[in-house]
Amino acid sequence: MDKEIYVLEKAIRYMKYLQERMKILEEQTRKAEIVTKNSQVVVDDNGSSSTELQQPPAIKAREYGKNVLLRIHCEKSKGILVKIIGEMEKLNLGVVNACVVAFGSLSLDINITAEKEKESSLTVNEIVQTVGDVLQNAA
Repeated sequence: MDKEIYVLEKAIRYMKYLQERMKILEEQTRKAEIVTKNSQVVVDDNGSSSTELQQPPAIKAREYGKNVLLRIHCEKSKGILVKIIGEMEKLNLGVVNACVVAFGSLSLDINITAEKEKESSLTVNEIVQTVGDVLQNAA
């Protein structure tokens, strides 16, 4: 009987430890996630601007130690993935995995997993800003 009580007490302590650990990890995840959205005004061929807005690119970035996860939802543009990966390599980020899915006929969902190659002081905000600049220039 004492053995069963000991095992139950140990299991309860371990469950409490796991719950605390889960809270800490969820808090770190919330702090590490950055979301940006930019809007653009459409300009007609004759130079007049329209009040109609294009769908803005959305960029989510998470950092876990040396790893970075980027989720990008943007307009379909020829060569956009190559441009994004090229800029990431300039920032000393090694692309581990990239997945592109067409979302409808006009937009893309891009997921990129990258790893910081060297001891880098690069922040998630800087990565998001660089990718945002690439998307702005591709439009």
